[in-house]
Amino acid sequence: MNPFEAELRAVPEQRYHHLHPFNLRMHAGELSREELRGWILNRFHYQRHIPIKDAHILAKLPTSDLRRTWLRRIQDHDGKAPGEGGIERWLRLGEAAGLDRKELLSGEGVLPGVRLAVDGYVNLCRHGSLLEAVAASLTELFAPDLMRTRIAAFEKHYPWIDAEGLRYFQIRVRQGRQDSGEALALVLGWARSRTDEERAVAALRFKCDVLWALLDAVDGAYR
Repeated sequence: MNPFEAELRAVPEQRYHHLHPFNLRMHAGELSREELRGWILNRFHYQRHIPIKDAHILAKLPTSDLRRTWLRRIQDHDGKAPGEGGIERWLRLGEAAGLDRKELLSGEGVLPGVRLAVDGYVNLCRHGSLLEAVAASLTELFAPDLMRTRIAAFEKHYPWIDAEGLRYFQIRVRQGRQDSGEALALVLGWARSRTDEERAVAALRFKCDVLWALLDAVDGAYR
């Protein structure tokens, strides 16, 4: 592993939201139903913006091959047809937890801090360089392990959530591994100077801060 890749991997290892106190309490089975539902509702605001940020990245990609590869990410979340995709699976998670689909889709109840964090990430992908936008997605390097931990925690501690609601997490184990591998190869290939490397690392740190700020807002609101 070259030093740049090691530097990239060290960022989520130290700053990814798997270390946030809210996630630690979630995985230890310490969240109330209100806290868990509050997280599902607010996290949905982030989930529904993933294909939007990916569309901004798609528009920057210079070749058909790269655009076809990145288009898969949008389809993974939006689905290829109604009733499919990650956004639909998150809505079903909400329903399994006792939330109304209409409430989730309305956006009512989303915390201001969550809105600001998500806007910051979308704006990075809209206005930042292609290298920065793709580097920010490398939080996915740690997502598969987090998803496996979350599945086990939900099955053990939150049996009141129907098992079908966990499909989002189960599918993201595979998708996250594929997405992070593709994005890492691009970032390693595109960073040609130390300045490029520093910008990529800074973008990844920013993304970690976005996810951390989202949980800060949720943690403060529902205790």
